[in-house]
Amino acid sequence: MADALLTDHYELTMVDAALRDGSAMRTAVFQTFCRQLPSGRRYGVAAGLGRLLPMLVDLRFSAADLDHLAATRVVSDDTLSWLESYRFSGDVVAYPEGELLLPDSPVLTVEASFAEAVVLETLVLSVLNHDAAVAAAASRMALAARGRTLLEFGSRRTHEQAAVAAARAAWLVGFDASSNLRAGARHGVPTSGTAAHAFTLLHESEQEAFAAQVRAAGPGTTLLVDTYDVEQGIRNAVAAAGTGLGAVRIDSGDLDVEAKRARTLLDELGATDTRIVVSGDLEEHAIDALADAPVDGYGVGTQLVTGSGAPTANLVYKMVARSDRAGGPADVPVSKDSGEKSTHPGRLRATRELDEHGTAVAEVLTPWGAPAPEGRPLQVQVVRAGELVHADTREQVLARHRAALAELPDAGRDLGPGDPAIPTLHR
Repeated sequence: MADALLTDHYELTMVDAALRDGSAMRTAVFQTFCRQLPSGRRYGVAAGLGRLLPMLVDLRFSAADLDHLAATRVVSDDTLSWLESYRFSGDVVAYPEGELLLPDSPVLTVEASFAEAVVLETLVLSVLNHDAAVAAAASRMALAARGRTLLEFGSRRTHEQAAVAAARAAWLVGFDASSNLRAGARHGVPTSGTAAHAFTLLHESEQEAFAAQVRAAGPGTTLLVDTYDVEQGIRNAVAAAGTGLGAVRIDSGDLDVEAKRARTLLDELGATDTRIVVSGDLEEHAIDALADAPVDGYGVGTQLVTGSGAPTANLVYKMVARSDRAGGPADVPVSKDSGEKSTHPGRLRATRELDEHGTAVAEVLTPWGAPAPEGRPLQVQVVRAGELVHADTREQVLARHRAALAELPDAGRDLGPGDPAIPTLHR
């Protein structure tokens, strides 16, 4: 069951006031979107839906939650009674995971009573903002890696539960494995890992440490060769595992230079199939710079899971339509009119417009009730009357993501700063 108090105080005070004045049961439509992409990004990535939806449909206020709200007088007794029986019974339409998003993209649309829908704001934004940020960073790194192995190593650089979510988000869009075991158990993310510098330092010599690791894990293991001297470390690694050594990992120094030296030495020693994995504060530009180096895989941590490498997706959750009576249709468009934070009124339909070659030329947003324009629909129904009706496998998400990237014009996949990959058009 989702923790219903992982929310903001004002969401419940709004419910309280709306119940008091009789407006709580008016149907409302909330849309989640970003006004602009983070600096340096040409596209965003929809991610987190697979985590969010089970929490949304299972959201309940426990007895302990209600006792806390009563003790702190956050809401009235009548509202406590309403919260005790809270169940989301509305509809949700969303961009499925892996889809690309742009400014104003209606990533998630919730239609329910105002009281049911407003309670979800913080849950929706905390999940989608985090996962979309990591997925966008991971997508750019996958482009830079050009098909080489990507390993997620970010657990020690973020909150323990955020680490699990980040591993999932990165895996969805192209990472191959994570170091995080909880991500493996909870989400099915493949996990990998061998040994850190501490294991080498535990032993009397590097040779002894490598021999112990090979005895435990077999010659196909990955040996970390930069505890002391990289060249000698490689020699010791091949001596311990033989020419069938799985991989060496280099975690420091000039990675381009060290990888080239390592490849030359491994080949000289007969370990021609031994892979080279590099790590150490890598991000997409550093990975891209290693395109011509003999690197077989990258371990990425800090720059994947923190704000510096994965800036927030800037998603907001805004009401765009409502009914004029309890239970009525949400056919009254509403909007915020305050300069740069203004919103577009009314529920939107999103379509990716493609040219004759299948290249995306625009993201077209039209009123929900208007005829759909030519192109690829971007939204799918994911919750109907409070019941989950959509779920994707990782294979489906990854295929969708790669297909969406392939639709972009070449400039849209450029890692440098620039305009959004395609324009957003309101029609």
